Amino acid sequence: MNIDYRKPLPGTALDYFDTRAAIDAIEEGAYDKLPYTSRVLAENLVRRCDPATLTASLRQFIERRQDLDFPWFPARVVCHDILGQTALVDLAGLRDAIAAQGGDPAMVNPVVPTQLVVDHSLAVESAGFDPDAFDKNRAIEDRRNEDRFHFIEWTKKAFKNVDVIPPGNGILHQINLERMSPVIQVQNGVAFPDTLVGTDSHTPMVDALGVIAIGVGGLEAESVMLGRASWMRLPDIIGVELSGKPQPGITATDIVLALTEFLRNAKVVSSYLEFYGEGASHLTLGDRATISNMAPEYGSTAAMFYIDEQTIKYLKLTGRDDEQVALVETYARHTGLWAGSLANAYYERVLRFDLSSVVRTIAGPSNPHTRVPTSDLAARGISGVVENEPGLMPDGAVIIAAITSCTNTNNPRNMIAAGLLARNANRLGLTRKPWVKSSLAPGSKTVALYLEEAKLLPELEKLGFGVVAFACTTCNGMSGALDPVIQQEVVSRDLYATAVLSGNRNFDGRIHPYAKQAFLASPPLVVAYAIAGTIRFDIEKDVLGYADGKPIRLADIWPLDEEIDAIVASSVKPEQFRQVYTPMFALQADKGDKVSPLYDWRAPSTYIRRPPYWEGALAGARSLAGMRPLAVLGDNITTDHLSPSNAIMMDSAAGEYLHKMGLPEVDFNSYATHRGDHLTAQRATFANPTLKNEMVKVDGKVRPGSLARIEPEGQVTRMWEAIETYMERKQPLIIIAGADYGQGSSRDWAAKGVRLAGVEAIAAEGFERIHRTNLVGMGVLPLEFKLGVNRITLGIDGTETFDVIGARTPRATLTLVINRANGERAEVPVTCRLDTAEEVSIYEAGGVLQRFAQDFLESTAKAA
Repeated sequence: MNIDYRKPLPGTALDYFDTRAAIDAIEEGAYDKLPYTSRVLAENLVRRCDPATLTASLRQFIERRQDLDFPWFPARVVCHDILGQTALVDLAGLRDAIAAQGGDPAMVNPVVPTQLVVDHSLAVESAGFDPDAFDKNRAIEDRRNEDRFHFIEWTKKAFKNVDVIPPGNGILHQINLERMSPVIQVQNGVAFPDTLVGTDSHTPMVDALGVIAIGVGGLEAESVMLGRASWMRLPDIIGVELSGKPQPGITATDIVLALTEFLRNAKVVSSYLEFYGEGASHLTLGDRATISNMAPEYGSTAAMFYIDEQTIKYLKLTGRDDEQVALVETYARHTGLWAGSLANAYYERVLRFDLSSVVRTIAGPSNPHTRVPTSDLAARGISGVVENEPGLMPDGAVIIAAITSCTNTNNPRNMIAAGLLARNANRLGLTRKPWVKSSLAPGSKTVALYLEEAKLLPELEKLGFGVVAFACTTCNGMSGALDPVIQQEVVSRDLYATAVLSGNRNFDGRIHPYAKQAFLASPPLVVAYAIAGTIRFDIEKDVLGYADGKPIRLADIWPLDEEIDAIVASSVKPEQFRQVYTPMFALQADKGDKVSPLYDWRAPSTYIRRPPYWEGALAGARSLAGMRPLAVLGDNITTDHLSPSNAIMMDSAAGEYLHKMGLPEVDFNSYATHRGDHLTAQRATFANPTLKNEMVKVDGKVRPGSLARIEPEGQVTRMWEAIETYMERKQPLIIIAGADYGQGSSRDWAAKGVRLAGVEAIAAEGFERIHRTNLVGMGVLPLEFKLGVNRITLGIDGTETFDVIGARTPRATLTLVINRANGERAEVPVTCRLDTAEEVSIYEAGGVLQRFAQDFLESTAKAA
């Protein structure tokens, strides 16, 4: 007999679903042992699951089983404009496909509330030392992105359940943290935990509020938008016990960079982390959000904190309604989501980290998990005094210094610290070096308000850190053009030039084509490096300048914690958040006039084009036979290698195409902004100049670049020409790779690009979670080598062809057949990384969109 677990929530006029009763009915006392994540996921099941399968689904939480699929129904979908726009382009194309087959296109709508924030399309063309930078950058953004913004405006009116926050208002994750997440949702008189998926890998930032929020690719987000469950298995849930307190002068950035190194080494990829302990109670919500934001950098799916007094304090600080704040506390305390209710939660694996062990830190030069204590810069060979000719930039010149990204600008302590360091530097007469392109791009307009309140914004402006945007800029590769004189010197001298930013990503080639490497640092350290002007500078010991003949070092300008905390307390106010967000969200109610359910595609556009997923290469069956390698790759291949997001150069395949289409070079914009046009985006596939395709060697060494070797001729050519050649031949392709394939951003085009090129399978030693699901969503088969087997042990050199044999079932062992050029044949067992029955179904249909079109037409036919 089915039991109704819906009950009144004490102290409110609302109901809730009693998950404790449902769990304890199966095993008495089991609920108290569940981690936070399991409690929230179980509630989702109790509220949404088919009653006939509820007991079996809940039992796996108690028994910690990981072999059963269960449905998860997120309450919301959040998108930034790049992946959000491409997802909606896909849905617009799906409407066309449905209409072509006799269906009603207006019936294709997101059924889950979808919030799109336009935040990824602004480039810092005008730097922070230009007082008009904000207006100039916004004007350029509007001009370059007119096609994109026209389409986004259409989607706002054409689709139900889509809200759009227009450009110039902030970064998705910070807006989500400061306003969009209610923590506890209310629908139809029922209170339940807020949950969401987002089309950005840093969606877990809001995990800091106790909200399960995970980053997914646009393809998976499309599936959730359309009302389908996100099928999953019980993840590894790892406890991270934090102890101690940060030392004086240590920022949240230092903590997260230390944790990123620690957790990446602990191999937490695809797990859900839960931070708790005495140390966690000492962290502000801003500190926690900084930690949760970088979940993809240490590899976890989620990075949860419990709901506690810090959560309530933050909700009040950010201007949430009193009634909503009271509901969060009441619900959390009553349902066991309050920190004090999890004392008996059991974790099969616990990691322990002492916050007092953290020292001042940067990360780099190529990975966010490569931590370098600033005291060790000289020993690591990063710093070192270099003799330079007068009038020339030094070795290691910092050509970009950017306070940017949701990771750090969400945290008032970080931003006030940067402002105070700037004030102290100004008082002593220190200045930014003239070759440094500096910028401040907060994730929220509230940052500017409280910096103004604290009288610190003018101090930052004086050093060249004026507000250039409220958007995701430099961290996303949107750092804009350099001063031509600076750029010429970098090129002519082949200078080792660098970037320092308060972001979360520093992969080679990401930040700027002429910044050979990049370093992550706290906002105050970014300011300090702008003064130093070179990464070849021992930031702890070397002299930044002189005042009255006395040397000035970092310690002389670093602000005291007590002053930071006092200014945060006096300058950050709830009314600032209300001033920003009340009018912003009031605008969402007005959608304007109705429009056609079918988009009127603009033929010459290089930004928005009808997607091809129901025609050409994607319409045919995948043979999984006779596949040739497009690339043989090593470890740690990122989505930036697979599909870069930064500026498009004239000599690239995409640049040449845009030039032919009549676009002036000054308006080429970024790869990211062109992802709504597959003809441009395809040409970004493997376009990163730092790519190392092991099929292309000179004197036995891999030659870096966007290069491939066409087989069987053995001709080395640019990657795009190889792709075109293979497309003309209708040659099926495979990619062979090492460990951690697909790290980084949740970038659909890292999967779309290879699929459109004709790649049918990817065999790697391991996959990052989001990219693997994107591959499945595009109908590309992910295959994982067994432990100890890889491209090296198998002697793969790219002259081979490959077949895949076996029945594709969840995590089955298939056979990868290697047909060598000398006629030899090898059979290698590999794991099919279609992890659930739902993923098998999506793959066999050809992808998410093809699967939905099939189901939609079948359901409408039955209804008729």
